[in-house]
Amino acid sequence: MRTNFHIQDMVLENERSQRSMFRLFLILLTIMIYFITLQIMGRLIDSNIQYSIEYLVLLLILIPIWYFGLSRATVVLLQVTRVNHYSQVLRHSIIFSAIGAGSLFAIISILALSVPREFILVFTFLDWLSILISYFIVNQFYMNQRRKGNNLTNIIFITDEGCNKFIQNILDNKELGYNISLIISDSQLIHENFKHKVKVLKKIVDLPCLIKSQIVDEVFYCKKEYNQDDIQRIMFACEEVGVSFRYHSALFEMSSVPVELTHFNGAPFLTYKNTPANQFALSWKYVFDFIFSLVVVVLWMPILFFIALGIKVTSKGPVIFKQKRVGLHGREFEIYKFRTMVQNAEQLKTQLASQNEADGPVFKIKDDPRITKIGKLLRKTNLDEFPQFFNVLKGDMSLVGPRPPIMKEVMQYKPWQLRRLSMRPGITCSWQIMPEKNKISFDDWMKLDLHYIDNWSLETDLLLTFKTIRTILLGSGQ
Repeated sequence: MRTNFHIQDMVLENERSQRSMFRLFLILLTIMIYFITLQIMGRLIDSNIQYSIEYLVLLLILIPIWYFGLSRATVVLLQVTRVNHYSQVLRHSIIFSAIGAGSLFAIISILALSVPREFILVFTFLDWLSILISYFIVNQFYMNQRRKGNNLTNIIFITDEGCNKFIQNILDNKELGYNISLIISDSQLIHENFKHKVKVLKKIVDLPCLIKSQIVDEVFYCKKEYNQDDIQRIMFACEEVGVSFRYHSALFEMSSVPVELTHFNGAPFLTYKNTPANQFALSWKYVFDFIFSLVVVVLWMPILFFIALGIKVTSKGPVIFKQKRVGLHGREFEIYKFRTMVQNAEQLKTQLASQNEADGPVFKIKDDPRITKIGKLLRKTNLDEFPQFFNVLKGDMSLVGPRPPIMKEVMQYKPWQLRRLSMRPGITCSWQIMPEKNKISFDDWMKLDLHYIDNWSLETDLLLTFKTIRTILLGSGQ
Protein backbone atom coordinates (compact mmCIF):
# COMPACT_ATOMS: atom_id res chain seq x y z
CA MET A 1 0.00 0.00 0.00
CA ARG A 2 2.83 2.38 0.80
CA THR A 3 4.41 1.68 -2.60
CA ASN A 4 1.17 2.68 -4.33
CA PHE A 5 1.07 5.83 -2.23
CA HIS A 6 4.54 6.90 -3.36
CA ILE A 7 3.73 6.22 -7.01
CA GLN A 8 0.52 8.24 -6.76
CA ASP A 9 2.52 11.16 -5.33
CA MET A 10 4.89 10.95 -8.31
CA VAL A 11 1.97 11.03 -10.74
CA LEU A 12 0.53 14.05 -8.93
CA GLU A 13 3.66 16.08 -9.73
CA ASN A 14 3.24 15.40 -13.45
CA GLU A 15 -0.41 16.38 -13.70
CA ARG A 16 -0.39 20.06 -12.65
CA SER A 17 -0.97 21.48 -16.12
CA GLN A 18 -3.72 18.93 -16.82
CA ARG A 19 -5.42 19.79 -13.54
CA SER A 20 -5.38 23.51 -14.39
CA MET A 21 -6.84 22.82 -17.82
CA PHE A 22 -9.54 20.57 -16.41
CA ARG A 23 -10.44 23.10 -13.70
CA LEU A 24 -10.85 25.82 -16.35
CA PHE A 25 -12.98 23.43 -18.43
CA LEU A 26 -15.23 22.71 -15.41
CA ILE A 27 -15.70 26.44 -14.74
CA LEU A 28 -16.73 27.06 -18.36
CA LEU A 29 -18.98 23.98 -18.22
CA THR A 30 -20.60 25.29 -15.04
CA ILE A 31 -21.36 28.64 -16.71
CA MET A 32 -22.95 26.81 -19.64
CA ILE A 33 -25.00 24.58 -17.27
CA TYR A 34 -26.12 27.73 -15.42
CA PHE A 35 -27.69 29.19 -18.57
CA ILE A 36 -29.07 25.82 -19.65
CA THR A 37 -30.79 25.57 -16.26
CA LEU A 38 -32.32 29.00 -16.81
CA GLN A 39 -33.76 27.85 -20.13
CA ILE A 40 -35.08 24.57 -18.69
CA MET A 41 -36.70 26.29 -15.71
CA GLY A 42 -38.24 29.04 -17.83
CA ARG A 43 -39.68 26.78 -20.52
CA LEU A 44 -40.62 23.60 -18.68
CA ILE A 45 -41.24 24.49 -15.03
CA ASP A 46 -42.05 28.17 -14.45
CA SER A 47 -42.50 30.68 -17.26
CA ASN A 48 -41.93 33.52 -14.79
CA ILE A 49 -38.27 32.55 -14.46
CA GLN A 50 -36.49 34.83 -16.91
CA TYR A 51 -32.94 36.08 -17.22
CA SER A 52 -32.37 39.20 -15.08
CA ILE A 53 -29.57 41.18 -13.46
CA GLU A 54 -30.06 39.14 -10.26
CA TYR A 55 -29.14 35.91 -12.06
CA LEU A 56 -26.05 37.65 -13.45
CA VAL A 57 -25.04 38.80 -9.96
CA LEU A 58 -25.43 35.26 -8.64
CA LEU A 59 -23.36 33.87 -11.53
CA LEU A 60 -20.54 36.37 -10.94
CA ILE A 61 -20.42 35.33 -7.28
CA LEU A 62 -20.71 31.65 -8.16
CA ILE A 63 -17.64 31.56 -10.44
CA PRO A 64 -14.98 32.39 -7.77
CA ILE A 65 -16.72 30.09 -5.26
CA TRP A 66 -16.59 27.17 -7.71
CA TYR A 67 -12.99 27.99 -8.67
CA PHE A 68 -11.92 28.17 -5.02
CA GLY A 69 -13.81 24.97 -4.17
CA LEU A 70 -12.28 23.01 -7.05
CA SER A 71 -8.79 24.36 -6.31
CA ARG A 72 -8.77 23.59 -2.61
CA ALA A 73 -11.62 21.60 -1.15
CA THR A 74 -12.04 18.90 -3.80
CA VAL A 75 -8.61 18.23 -5.33
CA VAL A 76 -9.66 14.62 -6.05
CA LEU A 77 -12.05 15.87 -8.76
CA LEU A 78 -9.12 17.42 -10.65
CA GLN A 79 -6.89 14.34 -10.53
CA VAL A 80 -8.07 13.12 -13.90
CA THR A 81 -4.67 11.63 -14.79
CA ARG A 82 -4.50 9.49 -11.65
CA VAL A 83 -5.91 6.10 -10.74
CA ASN A 84 -8.75 7.05 -8.42
CA HIS A 85 -11.45 4.84 -7.00
CA TYR A 86 -14.70 6.00 -8.59
CA SER A 87 -16.47 5.67 -5.24
CA GLN A 88 -14.07 8.28 -3.84
CA VAL A 89 -14.70 10.60 -6.79
CA LEU A 90 -18.48 10.16 -6.36
CA ARG A 91 -18.24 11.01 -2.65
CA HIS A 92 -16.14 14.13 -3.24
CA SER A 93 -18.39 15.35 -6.04
CA ILE A 94 -21.48 15.01 -3.84
CA ILE A 95 -19.78 16.89 -0.99
CA PHE A 96 -18.60 19.64 -3.36
CA SER A 97 -22.08 20.07 -4.86
CA ALA A 98 -23.78 20.05 -1.45
CA ILE A 99 -21.44 22.74 -0.09
CA GLY A 100 -21.84 24.72 -3.31
CA ALA A 101 -25.64 24.57 -3.08
CA GLY A 102 -25.52 25.65 0.56
CA SER A 103 -23.32 28.61 -0.40
CA LEU A 104 -25.74 29.68 -3.12
CA PHE A 105 -28.73 29.44 -0.76
CA ALA A 106 -26.84 31.60 1.74
CA ILE A 107 -26.01 34.17 -0.95
CA ILE A 108 -29.58 34.58 -2.20
CA SER A 109 -30.75 34.93 1.41
CA ILE A 110 -28.11 37.51 2.38
CA LEU A 111 -28.50 39.58 -0.80
CA ALA A 112 -32.28 39.02 -0.91
CA LEU A 113 -32.13 37.91 -4.55
CA SER A 114 -35.35 36.88 -6.25
CA VAL A 115 -33.93 33.54 -7.36
CA PRO A 116 -36.20 30.56 -6.60
CA ARG A 117 -34.70 27.74 -4.56
CA GLU A 118 -35.86 25.25 -7.20
CA PHE A 119 -33.44 26.89 -9.65
CA ILE A 120 -30.51 26.28 -7.27
CA LEU A 121 -31.50 22.63 -6.79
CA VAL A 122 -31.86 21.92 -10.52
CA PHE A 123 -28.62 23.76 -11.35
CA THR A 124 -26.70 21.93 -8.61
CA PHE A 125 -27.92 18.54 -9.80
CA LEU A 126 -27.11 19.23 -13.47
CA ASP A 127 -23.71 20.68 -12.61
CA TRP A 128 -22.88 17.70 -10.38
CA LEU A 129 -23.89 15.30 -13.16
CA SER A 130 -21.82 17.17 -15.76
CA ILE A 131 -18.73 17.24 -13.49
CA LEU A 132 -19.04 13.52 -12.80
CA ILE A 133 -19.47 12.56 -16.47
CA SER A 134 -16.61 14.86 -17.51
CA TYR A 135 -14.30 13.31 -14.95
CA PHE A 136 -15.06 9.75 -16.05
CA ILE A 137 -14.53 10.57 -19.74
CA VAL A 138 -11.26 12.50 -19.27
CA ASN A 139 -9.90 10.03 -16.71
CA GLN A 140 -10.53 7.08 -19.03
CA PHE A 141 -8.88 8.95 -21.91
CA TYR A 142 -5.67 9.48 -19.93
CA MET A 143 -5.62 5.91 -18.64
CA ASN A 144 -6.10 4.48 -22.14
CA GLN A 145 -3.35 6.71 -23.56
CA ARG A 146 -0.90 5.48 -20.94
CA ARG A 147 -1.81 1.83 -21.44
CA LYS A 148 -0.95 2.35 -25.12
CA GLY A 149 2.46 3.72 -24.14
CA ASN A 150 1.75 7.40 -24.83
CA ASN A 151 2.78 10.34 -22.61
CA LEU A 152 4.97 8.20 -20.35
CA THR A 153 7.75 9.45 -18.05
CA ASN A 154 11.00 7.56 -18.73
CA ILE A 155 13.03 6.64 -15.64
CA ILE A 156 16.31 4.96 -14.72
CA PHE A 157 16.46 2.89 -11.53
CA ILE A 158 19.66 2.63 -9.48
CA THR A 159 18.66 0.05 -6.91
CA ASP A 160 19.15 -3.16 -4.95
CA GLU A 161 16.76 -6.04 -4.17
CA GLY A 162 14.86 -3.91 -1.66
CA CYS A 163 13.07 -2.15 -4.53
CA ASN A 164 11.90 -5.33 -6.26
CA LYS A 165 8.16 -4.90 -5.50
CA PHE A 166 8.26 -1.19 -6.28
CA ILE A 167 9.69 -1.81 -9.75
CA GLN A 168 7.24 -4.65 -10.42
CA ASN A 169 4.33 -2.39 -9.46
CA ILE A 170 5.37 0.23 -12.02
CA LEU A 171 5.81 -2.41 -14.74
CA ASP A 172 2.38 -3.91 -14.00
CA ASN A 173 0.55 -0.55 -14.05
CA LYS A 174 1.29 1.32 -17.26
CA GLU A 175 -1.67 3.62 -16.57
CA LEU A 176 0.41 5.26 -13.82
CA GLY A 177 2.41 6.90 -16.59
CA TYR A 178 5.94 5.58 -15.95
CA ASN A 179 8.25 3.64 -18.24
CA ILE A 180 11.43 2.04 -16.83
CA SER A 181 14.06 2.41 -19.56
CA LEU A 182 17.02 1.10 -17.56
CA ILE A 183 17.84 -0.59 -14.23
CA ILE A 184 21.31 -0.35 -12.70
CA SER A 185 21.82 -2.91 -9.95
CA ASP A 186 24.40 -5.38 -8.68
CA SER A 187 21.61 -7.55 -7.21
CA GLN A 188 21.24 -10.98 -8.75
CA LEU A 189 17.55 -11.02 -7.80
CA ILE A 190 16.90 -7.81 -9.76
CA HIS A 191 18.73 -9.23 -12.77
CA GLU A 192 16.78 -12.50 -12.71
CA ASN A 193 13.39 -10.79 -12.25
CA PHE A 194 13.65 -8.01 -14.81
CA LYS A 195 16.32 -8.84 -17.44
CA HIS A 196 13.61 -10.11 -19.81
CA LYS A 197 11.51 -6.94 -19.46
CA VAL A 198 14.02 -4.10 -19.01
CA LYS A 199 17.66 -3.48 -19.86
CA VAL A 200 19.67 -4.17 -16.67
CA LEU A 201 23.28 -3.08 -16.00
CA LYS A 202 25.44 -4.17 -13.07
CA LYS A 203 27.19 -0.86 -12.50
CA ILE A 204 27.19 2.76 -13.60
CA VAL A 205 29.80 3.43 -16.27
CA ASP A 206 29.00 7.02 -17.17
CA LEU A 207 25.58 8.28 -16.09
CA PRO A 208 25.61 11.52 -18.17
CA CYS A 209 26.44 9.49 -21.28
CA LEU A 210 23.66 7.00 -20.47
CA ILE A 211 21.18 9.85 -20.13
CA LYS A 212 22.35 11.47 -23.37
CA SER A 213 22.06 8.18 -25.27
CA GLN A 214 18.35 7.79 -24.52
CA ILE A 215 15.29 9.77 -23.46
CA VAL A 216 15.37 10.02 -19.66
CA ASP A 217 13.11 12.21 -17.52
CA GLU A 218 14.02 11.05 -14.00
CA VAL A 219 16.61 8.97 -12.12
CA PHE A 220 15.57 6.94 -9.04
CA TYR A 221 18.11 5.98 -6.38
CA CYS A 222 16.71 3.25 -4.11
CA LYS A 223 19.31 1.43 -2.01
CA LYS A 224 19.30 0.19 1.58
CA GLU A 225 22.93 1.19 2.14
CA TYR A 226 23.59 4.91 2.36
CA ASN A 227 26.67 5.99 0.41
CA GLN A 228 26.91 9.77 0.53
CA ASP A 229 29.68 10.06 -2.10
CA ASP A 230 27.78 7.80 -4.50
CA ILE A 231 24.53 9.71 -4.04
CA GLN A 232 26.23 13.09 -4.39
CA ARG A 233 27.99 12.04 -7.59
CA ILE A 234 24.73 10.81 -9.18
CA MET A 235 22.83 13.87 -7.97
CA PHE A 236 25.37 16.23 -9.56
CA ALA A 237 25.34 14.18 -12.78
CA CYS A 238 21.55 14.56 -12.99
CA GLU A 239 21.76 18.26 -12.18
CA GLU A 240 24.35 18.74 -14.93
CA VAL A 241 22.08 17.38 -17.67
CA GLY A 242 18.80 18.72 -16.23
CA VAL A 243 17.20 15.41 -15.20
CA SER A 244 15.15 15.03 -11.99
CA PHE A 245 16.76 12.96 -9.22
CA ARG A 246 14.68 11.03 -6.68
CA TYR A 247 16.18 9.49 -3.57
CA HIS A 248 14.41 6.79 -1.56
CA SER A 249 15.71 5.47 1.76
CA ALA A 250 14.58 2.65 4.04
CA LEU A 251 14.61 5.34 6.74
CA PHE A 252 11.37 6.69 5.28
CA GLU A 253 9.67 3.35 5.91
CA MET A 254 10.58 3.21 9.60
CA SER A 255 7.42 5.09 10.56
CA SER A 256 3.85 4.63 9.40
CA VAL A 257 3.34 8.40 9.30
CA PRO A 258 4.13 10.44 6.16
CA VAL A 259 7.47 12.23 5.92
CA GLU A 260 8.00 15.62 4.34
CA LEU A 261 10.97 17.84 3.62
CA THR A 262 10.86 21.09 5.58
CA HIS A 263 13.34 23.92 6.14
CA PHE A 264 14.27 25.52 9.46
CA ASN A 265 16.44 28.62 9.27
CA GLY A 266 17.55 27.55 5.80
CA ALA A 267 18.57 24.01 6.83
CA PRO A 268 16.59 21.05 5.36
CA PHE A 269 14.96 18.54 7.72
CA LEU A 270 12.94 15.36 7.17
CA THR A 271 9.83 15.83 9.28
CA TYR A 272 7.54 13.06 10.53
CA LYS A 273 4.14 14.43 11.52
CA ASN A 274 1.81 12.32 13.65
CA THR A 275 -1.14 14.67 13.14
CA PRO A 276 -3.02 15.85 10.01
CA ALA A 277 -0.63 17.84 7.81
CA ASN A 278 -3.21 19.61 5.66
CA GLN A 279 -2.72 23.10 7.09
CA PHE A 280 -5.24 24.63 4.70
CA ALA A 281 -8.00 22.28 5.91
CA LEU A 282 -6.94 22.74 9.54
CA SER A 283 -7.18 26.52 9.12
CA TRP A 284 -10.73 26.09 7.86
CA LYS A 285 -11.44 23.85 10.86
CA TYR A 286 -10.42 26.62 13.28
CA VAL A 287 -12.41 29.25 11.35
CA PHE A 288 -15.50 27.01 11.30
CA ASP A 289 -15.09 26.24 15.02
CA PHE A 290 -15.01 29.91 15.94
CA ILE A 291 -17.93 31.01 13.72
CA PHE A 292 -20.13 28.04 14.66
CA SER A 293 -19.44 28.51 18.39
CA LEU A 294 -20.12 32.25 18.21
CA VAL A 295 -23.45 31.66 16.44
CA VAL A 296 -24.47 28.98 18.98
CA VAL A 297 -23.61 31.21 21.95
CA VAL A 298 -25.55 34.17 20.53
CA LEU A 299 -28.63 32.20 19.46
CA TRP A 300 -28.80 30.02 22.57
CA MET A 301 -28.13 32.77 25.10
CA PRO A 302 -31.77 32.91 26.34
CA ILE A 303 -31.88 29.11 26.78
CA LEU A 304 -28.51 29.12 28.54
CA PHE A 305 -29.86 31.76 30.91
CA PHE A 306 -32.87 29.60 31.88
CA ILE A 307 -30.64 26.53 32.34
CA ALA A 308 -28.39 28.56 34.64
CA LEU A 309 -31.44 29.80 36.57
CA GLY A 310 -32.74 26.23 36.96
CA ILE A 311 -29.40 25.02 38.34
CA LYS A 312 -29.18 27.91 40.79
CA VAL A 313 -32.70 27.42 42.10
CA THR A 314 -32.61 23.62 42.50
CA SER A 315 -29.22 23.08 44.17
CA LYS A 316 -26.48 24.87 46.07
CA GLY A 317 -23.23 25.78 44.41
CA PRO A 318 -21.97 27.63 41.32
CA VAL A 319 -23.82 27.39 38.00
CA ILE A 320 -20.65 26.69 36.02
CA PHE A 321 -18.43 23.76 36.95
CA LYS A 322 -14.75 24.45 36.24
CA GLN A 323 -12.14 21.74 36.12
CA LYS A 324 -8.52 21.46 35.02
CA ARG A 325 -8.28 19.33 31.90
CA VAL A 326 -5.40 18.28 29.65
CA GLY A 327 -5.43 19.64 26.11
CA LEU A 328 -3.11 19.84 23.11
CA HIS A 329 0.25 18.12 23.78
CA GLY A 330 -0.39 18.05 27.53
CA ARG A 331 -1.27 21.72 28.05
CA GLU A 332 -3.66 22.24 30.96
CA PHE A 333 -6.70 24.50 30.69
CA GLU A 334 -9.91 25.13 32.60
CA ILE A 335 -12.96 23.48 31.04
CA TYR A 336 -16.48 24.90 31.53
CA LYS A 337 -19.65 22.83 32.00
CA PHE A 338 -23.04 23.40 33.56
CA ARG A 339 -22.87 21.89 37.04
CA THR A 340 -24.82 18.63 37.09
CA MET A 341 -23.64 17.29 40.46
CA VAL A 342 -23.92 18.29 44.06
CA GLN A 343 -21.45 20.84 45.36
CA ASN A 344 -19.15 18.33 47.14
CA ALA A 345 -19.07 15.81 44.26
CA GLU A 346 -15.28 15.58 44.16
CA GLN A 347 -15.10 14.67 47.86
CA LEU A 348 -17.78 11.99 47.41
CA LYS A 349 -15.90 10.48 44.48
CA THR A 350 -13.41 8.81 46.83
CA GLN A 351 -16.22 7.13 48.75
CA LEU A 352 -17.75 5.82 45.52
CA ALA A 353 -14.49 4.52 44.00
CA SER A 354 -15.48 0.89 44.59
CA GLN A 355 -18.62 1.36 42.44
CA ASN A 356 -16.72 2.55 39.36
CA GLU A 357 -18.14 0.72 36.29
CA ALA A 358 -15.56 1.91 33.75
CA ASP A 359 -12.25 0.23 33.04
CA GLY A 360 -8.99 2.13 32.68
CA PRO A 361 -8.30 5.42 34.49
CA VAL A 362 -11.75 6.99 33.91
CA PHE A 363 -14.49 7.08 36.57
CA LYS A 364 -18.13 6.44 35.62
CA ILE A 365 -21.22 5.15 37.45
CA LYS A 366 -24.48 4.62 35.58
CA ASP A 367 -26.75 5.86 38.41
CA ASP A 368 -24.31 8.28 40.03
CA PRO A 369 -25.91 9.50 43.30
CA ARG A 370 -24.02 12.78 43.03
CA ILE A 371 -26.01 13.92 39.97
CA THR A 372 -28.84 16.38 40.64
CA LYS A 373 -32.33 16.06 39.12
CA ILE A 374 -31.77 18.83 36.62
CA GLY A 375 -28.29 17.42 36.06
CA LYS A 376 -29.75 14.14 34.78
CA LEU A 377 -31.80 16.04 32.21
CA LEU A 378 -28.81 18.13 31.14
CA ARG A 379 -26.65 15.04 30.71
CA LYS A 380 -29.37 13.17 28.84
CA THR A 381 -29.63 16.01 26.32
CA ASN A 382 -25.89 16.90 26.44
CA LEU A 383 -26.86 20.46 27.34
CA ASP A 384 -24.35 20.42 30.20
CA GLU A 385 -21.60 20.65 27.56
CA PHE A 386 -22.79 23.98 26.08
CA PRO A 387 -20.46 26.26 28.11
CA GLN A 388 -17.59 24.53 26.32
CA PHE A 389 -18.37 26.67 23.28
CA PHE A 390 -16.64 29.41 25.28
CA ASN A 391 -13.60 27.10 25.51
CA VAL A 392 -13.70 26.86 21.71
CA LEU A 393 -13.87 30.66 21.39
CA LYS A 394 -10.84 30.92 23.70
CA GLY A 395 -8.91 28.44 21.53
CA ASP A 396 -8.49 25.76 24.20
CA MET A 397 -10.85 23.35 22.45
CA SER A 398 -12.34 22.52 19.08
CA LEU A 399 -15.87 21.47 18.13
CA VAL A 400 -14.68 17.96 17.24
CA GLY A 401 -11.72 16.17 18.75
CA PRO A 402 -10.76 13.70 21.49
CA ARG A 403 -12.46 14.51 24.79
CA PRO A 404 -10.08 16.29 27.22
CA PRO A 405 -9.04 14.09 30.17
CA ILE A 406 -7.96 15.13 33.66
CA MET A 407 -4.27 14.96 34.54
CA LYS A 408 -4.80 12.01 36.91
CA GLU A 409 -6.11 9.94 33.99
CA VAL A 410 -3.27 11.00 31.69
CA MET A 411 -0.70 9.88 34.25
CA GLN A 412 -2.12 6.34 33.91
CA TYR A 413 -2.07 6.32 30.08
CA LYS A 414 -0.06 3.73 28.21
CA PRO A 415 2.49 5.28 25.81
CA TRP A 416 0.37 4.65 22.69
CA GLN A 417 -2.65 6.32 24.32
CA LEU A 418 -0.77 9.62 24.77
CA ARG A 419 -1.05 10.27 21.03
CA ARG A 420 -4.70 11.24 21.49
CA LEU A 421 -3.32 14.47 23.00
CA SER A 422 -1.72 15.38 19.66
CA MET A 423 -4.90 17.13 18.47
CA ARG A 424 -6.88 19.90 20.12
CA PRO A 425 -9.60 18.35 22.34
CA GLY A 426 -13.22 18.66 21.25
CA ILE A 427 -16.74 19.06 22.57
CA THR A 428 -17.76 15.96 20.66
CA CYS A 429 -15.93 12.98 19.20
CA SER A 430 -16.47 9.53 17.73
CA TRP A 431 -17.00 8.04 21.20
CA GLN A 432 -19.52 10.74 22.18
CA ILE A 433 -22.06 9.69 19.54
CA MET A 434 -21.69 5.92 20.00
CA PRO A 435 -24.76 4.05 21.27
CA GLU A 436 -24.13 2.58 24.72
CA LYS A 437 -20.94 4.64 24.84
CA ASN A 438 -20.38 4.05 28.53
CA LYS A 439 -20.11 0.30 27.88
CA ILE A 440 -17.20 0.77 25.48
CA SER A 441 -13.89 -0.33 26.99
CA PHE A 442 -11.25 2.30 27.67
CA ASP A 443 -8.81 0.85 25.11
CA ASP A 444 -11.50 0.84 22.42
CA TRP A 445 -12.34 4.45 23.30
CA MET A 446 -8.68 5.40 22.84
CA LYS A 447 -8.57 3.53 19.51
CA LEU A 448 -11.61 5.49 18.30
CA ASP A 449 -9.75 8.73 19.03
CA LEU A 450 -6.59 7.57 17.26
CA HIS A 451 -8.63 6.44 14.26
CA TYR A 452 -10.17 9.94 14.15
CA ILE A 453 -6.70 11.57 14.23
CA ASP A 454 -5.25 9.25 11.58
CA ASN A 455 -8.21 9.72 9.21
CA TRP A 456 -9.11 13.34 9.99
CA SER A 457 -10.77 15.50 7.36
CA LEU A 458 -13.22 18.40 7.26
CA GLU A 459 -15.85 15.92 6.07
CA THR A 460 -15.35 13.81 9.19
CA ASP A 461 -15.79 16.85 11.42
CA LEU A 462 -18.98 17.92 9.64
CA LEU A 463 -20.38 14.39 9.83
CA LEU A 464 -19.64 14.07 13.56
CA THR A 465 -21.12 17.54 14.18
CA PHE A 466 -24.40 16.60 12.48
CA LYS A 467 -24.52 13.24 14.27
CA THR A 468 -24.01 15.03 17.59
CA ILE A 469 -26.86 17.42 16.82
CA ARG A 470 -29.04 14.40 16.04
CA THR A 471 -28.02 12.78 19.34
CA ILE A 472 -28.98 15.94 21.23
CA LEU A 473 -32.35 16.26 19.45
CA LEU A 474 -33.17 12.60 20.09
CA GLY A 475 -31.98 12.85 23.68
CA SER A 476 -29.98 9.67 23.30
CA GLY A 477 -26.96 10.85 25.30
CA GLN A 478 -25.75 9.01 28.36
